[in-house]
Amino acid sequence: MVDGLSVERAILANRLHGLDGGSTGSRSYPPSPVDFLLECIGFPPTQDLDELKRRILERGDTVAWRGPLGVHLRYPLAPEIEVRLDGEEGEELWTLWPHHESRRRLRVALQTTEPLPDSPYDLLLSGTANPPLPPGVANDREEDVGLDYPIVTYLSDARRLPKDLPRGHVLAISVSGFALDVTYVGPNEGVRDPYVLEEPSGAHLLPVSGDGSPGGCMELSLRIRQTSRYVNPLSGETFLLLEADAPGRPLDLFVSRWQLEADGHGLPRPGWRIEGAFLFTGRVSGGLPRPNRPPSR
Repeated sequence: MVDGLSVERAILANRLHGLDGGSTGSRSYPPSPVDFLLECIGFPPTQDLDELKRRILERGDTVAWRGPLGVHLRYPLAPEIEVRLDGEEGEELWTLWPHHESRRRLRVALQTTEPLPDSPYDLLLSGTANPPLPPGVANDREEDVGLDYPIVTYLSDARRLPKDLPRGHVLAISVSGFALDVTYVGPNEGVRDPYVLEEPSGAHLLPVSGDGSPGGCMELSLRIRQTSRYVNPLSGETFLLLEADAPGRPLDLFVSRWQLEADGHGLPRPGWRIEGAFLFTGRVSGGLPRPNRPPSR
């Protein structure tokens, strides 16, 4: 479900488009100065990034768990949705990127964490979502059990994670996916691979892998449960937050309506399906070991 354009977009998104005139990569419509991930939260291809940077520097709030070195600011756009500006100490590159403080908590059994050399407050996490509960632990959500799937995501509060967390330690994380490339939006029966409809929640979720593959990128095929429309107060443009059906707990997704239009897709609607490559980012929301106590499995 992921073609060459998806991988190219994802690789570029590993270090989101800076304000130093870096390339935006190949696209299916004319290139623009704005990073395509910002389109997911309502910044159009014509957005002036220098003006956006100035506004955030003047009015933005500091971001918890990022710093003290460098500049790390947030500018709220809608409830739990914001644009962030990062400038690392000693670097000329500034990064603008979307962020969503999702209210959902996903249980993930840790497999690996990988620090980012050019971004000391971020890390790349890989793990297993919805891992089995320990013996004797009661569960009031039967749908959470036995529906595990692999997940990769960036976490923006890397400072909170102890460096010695063992493999298998279960964290709660709050994450959202931002579209890198959408290959299908339409009726559920139009799914590319019909076998997906037989899977739990009719869902396909798989990290993009292989030589040169981007980090934090997931290949998805999910049913859309609900859409919420917002207006970006800085651009005046509308954007959508999708609630997508996934095993255990729904996932929050964002898409660029400019990308959808350019690729000939209609706007997502409840009951339809969306397929494509999404970059996942988020934060830790629970499961950290208590101070002076060993991590638990």
